[in-house]
Amino acid sequence: MAANSETVYIKADRNVEVTKPDVTLGDVLTMECSNPSVVPKLNTLKLLKFHHTDKKNQNRVAISILKVIEIIHEQFPNMDIQNLGEQDFIVTYEQQQTAGGLVHLLKAACVIVITFIGAAFSIMAFNNDVDTVKLFSQIYELVTGQKSDGFTVLELTYCIGIIIGILIFFNHFGKKKFTVDPTPMEVEMRLYENDIQTTLIETYSRKGKEQDVGSTNTSGTHRT
Repeated sequence: MAANSETVYIKADRNVEVTKPDVTLGDVLTMECSNPSVVPKLNTLKLLKFHHTDKKNQNRVAISILKVIEIIHEQFPNMDIQNLGEQDFIVTYEQQQTAGGLVHLLKAACVIVITFIGAAFSIMAFNNDVDTVKLFSQIYELVTGQKSDGFTVLELTYCIGIIIGILIFFNHFGKKKFTVDPTPMEVEMRLYENDIQTTLIETYSRKGKEQDVGSTNTSGTHRT
């Protein structure tokens, strides 16, 4: 075949989510070749098949890029393959279940209430530890010469300052971001996701469950 002498560039992300049980290379890889007829053929090559055996409707499998190269070489033995992405990646199959509008609103309301209570408790605990009320009372009496009644301009500006500080720190208010930089929450979530993905890949590799060169179980799946 003419495609046998071509060079194809492949790239895989660390974690790829699919919504159908039959997974092909085109579902998990980005591929490029100077010959426009090569990539469509590679996209249709079967990588693995998930079975509906997980009660949580989710399955995961770790795959070595060498397994992908092996599959391609089975059809195009002389093809030169250049990997520009991850050496090991995770394919996650999850059946899409769209929650109703009322369920979604209830979940959002619960998250908001829990977050508000947790944040309020943390702020009150901090103020109690440093005795902010006593500190403000002393400052107010020192500056004005009058005894504080517990609600002065210091307490008011302190509350306003906390709100402004939180908004600036998290760089987010509703759907609006103040700058183009990712928020601290987004950074922490990406770090957490990277740690989870690295742990999963290493766990699969150590237990010998990673699909690698020589593995013939491309029609099954391993579950966490």
